[in-house]
Amino acid sequence: MAQEMTLAKRLGRTCHVSPLRMKLIRLWQRDPGSAEVLEHWLVDIANSRGTRIVTREELVNGPDLNELTNEELVIGLLLPNRDRPQMLCLAAQLISRKAVDLGELIWLATRERIGFILAELARQACKVELDHPLWRQIDERFATEKPAASPLAHYTPLAQPVMKNGRVNVERWVVVS
Repeated sequence: MAQEMTLAKRLGRTCHVSPLRMKLIRLWQRDPGSAEVLEHWLVDIANSRGTRIVTREELVNGPDLNELTNEELVIGLLLPNRDRPQMLCLAAQLISRKAVDLGELIWLATRERIGFILAELARQACKVELDHPLWRQIDERFATEKPAASPLAHYTPLAQPVMKNGRVNVERWVVVS
């Protein structure tokens, strides 16, 4: 039986035993809604908190912010145990909306050993909107992280066009928020 490709394997990294993933599994098992796997539940929670770049049919209330912070949700969406690029877009949208505390996000990313994923997302987001305060700071903080062995994401799923005079000509791009 073939093993599922994970983001970690694709990027030439390994997965560690994640305390956050264990917490997420406990919360999901307590109230799974219609989600058959943890990753679907994370998408549902992100949708319930306002992300719309990737959606599932059923919205759930899920845990409140005291039980599962937006920072934990973002890092949970970025964990490299599976290879689901659409989840990266949800995490990026929460960061772009400034719905996270930067210090807490960086601390969690470091603890969960996913600074390399945040670094690559920040590089792509800064191609779109160099002056976005959170993305710029994330890019600076994780600037020494080695680039991924395989492309993580292209900037286009993280961006939306701003049209010139309401026409079809793109004036500029901004990060999806």
